Amino acid sequence: MQFVLAGFSEETGFRVFAFEGIDADRTRSAFSVRTNLALTRRYGIRLQELPLLCQGLLERRDQSDDARAYTFTEAEMMLHAKSCAVEREARLQSKAAQKVVSKQVGTAWRSPAQQ
Repeated sequence: MQFVLAGFSEETGFRVFAFEGIDADRTRSAFSVRTNLALTRRYGIRLQELPLLCQGLLERRDQSDDARAYTFTEAEMMLHAKSCAVEREARLQSKAAQKVVSKQVGTAWRSPAQQ
């Protein structure tokens, strides 16, 4: 099943994303995913990331489940925040592992007056 974002609405403290699920036989079903905006701020999740995270939640759901309304839970937000932190740490480690250029670069061809 493919999921297409149909829009979103605001409820008190929540953003509700509406999706259309499209089956292989082209039948469409309405789905919704509710996210707590206070929790997204707590875990550093940007609003731009929410539609894809909610779509991922729908794609991971059990196909035999007949539910059409889901909630992006705090546990899922925590898992996403941890994976982002691991990626950030890996990027920082790769930057730190880059070779540091010495201050003596070019001294072999510079004259003593320019040093």
